[in-house]
Amino acid sequence: MPDGYGVPGDDVGLLSWSDVEARLIDAPQYWMATTRPDGRPHVVPRWGVWLDGRLWYDGAPTTVHVRNLQKNPACTLHLENGWRAVIIDGSSRQADPPGKELGGRLSAAFSRKYHERGYEPEPDAWEGPDAGGLLVFTPAKALAWFDFPNDATRFHFDT
Repeated sequence: MPDGYGVPGDDVGLLSWSDVEARLIDAPQYWMATTRPDGRPHVVPRWGVWLDGRLWYDGAPTTVHVRNLQKNPACTLHLENGWRAVIIDGSSRQADPPGKELGGRLSAAFSRKYHERGYEPEPDAWEGPDAGGLLVFTPAKALAWFDFPNDATRFHFDT
């Protein structure tokens, strides 16, 4: 972004992270860009849930984006609307089994969001040797705007 957009300390018209995070929580899909081992980009839409400041989503180890992430975990997440943009750079990795408490919260969030599409995972869906592949995206920095250029805002996260 050019100088002057989303400059920290210039809070006139800038977005709050809570407003941006509300869009992440409500988003039906997320676009994820990864890098193939030969350097070519790969973009794929993902279902997922934004919970505890991260995106949790499923992905089989045989899919292109998961194979890309195994070689290079750096990726970018983008919401579908370019007029009310949310673009986040970060990394994604295979998540550890979430356990009963987090698994229950993830299950409830996925079910709330995708039950009309027939996806309602059980709280233990990501536990055990036959579990589905749960991945987690952790943000490093973000750029968002809802009224460009008036509120273009940069965010940085401790990772």
